[in-house]
Amino acid sequence: MEFEFWWLLALPVFFGMGWIAARVDLKSLLSESRALPSSYFRGLNFLLNEQPDKAIESFLQVAKENPQTVELQFALGSLFRRRGEVDRAIRMHQDLVNREDLPADQRREASLELSRDYFKAGLLEHAEEVLARMAAADPSPEVHRSLLDIYIQEKDWKKAIDTAKKLEASAKRNYQREIANYYCELAITAHVHGHGADAEGFLHNALEANRKCVRANLLRGEWLAREGRHEEAIAAWKAIEQQDPQYFGLAAEGMVESYKALGQLGEGLILLRGLQHRYPGLDLLNVVYQATAEHEGDEAAWRLVREEVRRNPTLVGLDHLVDAELVRAPPERRQDLQLMKNLVHSHAQALSVYLCANCGFKARQFFWQCPACGGWETFPPRRTAELESSGRHLARMQLGQ
Repeated sequence: MEFEFWWLLALPVFFGMGWIAARVDLKSLLSESRALPSSYFRGLNFLLNEQPDKAIESFLQVAKENPQTVELQFALGSLFRRRGEVDRAIRMHQDLVNREDLPADQRREASLELSRDYFKAGLLEHAEEVLARMAAADPSPEVHRSLLDIYIQEKDWKKAIDTAKKLEASAKRNYQREIANYYCELAITAHVHGHGADAEGFLHNALEANRKCVRANLLRGEWLAREGRHEEAIAAWKAIEQQDPQYFGLAAEGMVESYKALGQLGEGLILLRGLQHRYPGLDLLNVVYQATAEHEGDEAAWRLVREEVRRNPTLVGLDHLVDAELVRAPPERRQDLQLMKNLVHSHAQALSVYLCANCGFKARQFFWQCPACGGWETFPPRRTAELESSGRHLARMQLGQ
């Protein structure tokens, strides 16, 4: 390959162009640095020396002297809210919202931040007012979602239903499960105030919104049983099988009481034992075990729980089995069995909790809305002892393949 001599002329040209570009960039950087006030650099120095309070005061001075530093004001407002200084955050974001020269996208961001400040301060009406104004011109998922959080906090379920329907359209996501639970909340309120027809109407709306809303049939069965309409109550509870049979454990105690009231406990136990066989669950087993012991005696209860532990081994089932063994054991064996019972029972109790699938919150009682993350129906109706047992069985199956 022959050497091209014109490259010797091109090299100095390229070098010169690079030098000029570097000088221009450096000059621009120096110009921008001189434009920044000294308080900005003092603030940086305070941050580097881990003096956040002094750094904030320096940055506030920058924001006052240079109104164009919008991003700095946003950062300071968010920082104040995180630190719990909500009043300062509100003032910062209010100033931004009130600026006439602020672009539309930054005004929208400032309004959202202001609504979050009000929400954090517990000023829900002010937050709702800001968001309602935004929703009229900006029906975005973010605005609707923030409004929905406020209505849930205020327990304004009618507005929550309306907003969730709008959120379905803006976020393109199904909110039928949540809407059904809002109707259930309205039904509970109506029932407490003695408005039975309204309560029944809200339960009907819940099932229209989500035909698999087990909660609606559980409430309907409970209220019918209180009115002495036990056959209708049992029919409502039986409908759960077509929705999600795992929830039968939550209805089992009521079903036993209704069958007792009708004088048909034997028939009820046959039904419940069949459900336990098809859809094993610890809550259902607890109720069936106790009812069998009361109605048919300890020997029948022992046979029931022994068969269940063999078929579906869990610590809670073993706890019942040892309990049944204690009743029928001779006196000389009871001390050893009682020791075993105490050990198994303590471990079974630790595992006998409900676990939120969304955030991992554990609870002794079942919740339709998680107290920690606020999710609806995030608690599976099975206790952790059952879930862990299922996981172990799955692992054994995988190892055996």
